[in-house]
Amino acid sequence: MASPFRSLVEDETRYNTSFQLFLERSSEHQCMQDFIHGVLPDIFAKVGKDKSSLNVLGVGSGAGQIDLQMFSQMRQKLPEITVNNEVVEPSGDMLFKYKVLVSKTPNLDYITFNWNKMTASEFETHWKEQKLEKKFDFIHMIQMLYYVKDPSATVRFFKSLLRDTGKLVIILVSGQSGWGRLWRTYRAQLCNTEISQCVTTGDIRDFLDGQAMAYKSYVLPSQMDITECFTQGDEKGELLLDFLTEVIEFSKNASPELKEGVMALLRHPDCSSEQDGKVIFNNNLEVLVLDP
Repeated sequence: MASPFRSLVEDETRYNTSFQLFLERSSEHQCMQDFIHGVLPDIFAKVGKDKSSLNVLGVGSGAGQIDLQMFSQMRQKLPEITVNNEVVEPSGDMLFKYKVLVSKTPNLDYITFNWNKMTASEFETHWKEQKLEKKFDFIHMIQMLYYVKDPSATVRFFKSLLRDTGKLVIILVSGQSGWGRLWRTYRAQLCNTEISQCVTTGDIRDFLDGQAMAYKSYVLPSQMDITECFTQGDEKGELLLDFLTEVIEFSKNASPELKEGVMALLRHPDCSSEQDGKVIFNNNLEVLVLDP
């Protein structure tokens, strides 16, 4: 059954506002940075062994902050390497911010940036139509598989672009997170059927295991303070609730029964814990690192 609501992704301004609030209220970026500093350098060492140049592909790179952090670690691990970086990002605003960030960041002359203002599926179509044969040493898909129609097919395509020693890094919310419980319970009511939206690493693991594809997994513990969601009429709470449900103005548009059920589940121990009077949502992420 299709969701009766308008998806939050349909309103770019409201989505970006709620997303920024989510970053302020969560440890999402911190747990990613822990992975980038703690685990990625060893991955870079493997993909860069005996190479002078690397082909990198970022799918859904947003404004580029995470990309440049990864490149910083790559540069420290492989100081002589040069990089050809393909950026795939459908938002013109995000691409502009990425370009501004690059212009303000020193010592990036070892990277060539190629900008692709397109979705992952548009990039796949373009790649196949042009019959391109370029292969990549490192591909990353961070928090973007929610916005494709077929996550499994998307993973299969981008995995096919890896060199023999390449790695594909996927980061999504964990199937064991509060998101996973929320989506398993209310998928039919909340999830936009035009995109995958409610996908977790649990879903991707099922696909990979079914195809006998090799991967490594890393859980990234993360939390989000959602206390404001439980204050009626709180503007920031409403934005956070929109982000959690991926629905524009969820409080106004949901039936009383659905809203009551969602709010109760968000407070449930399967989704959140109470700490010092605050409601702390389980925002755990998981990284899947795929071989060719």
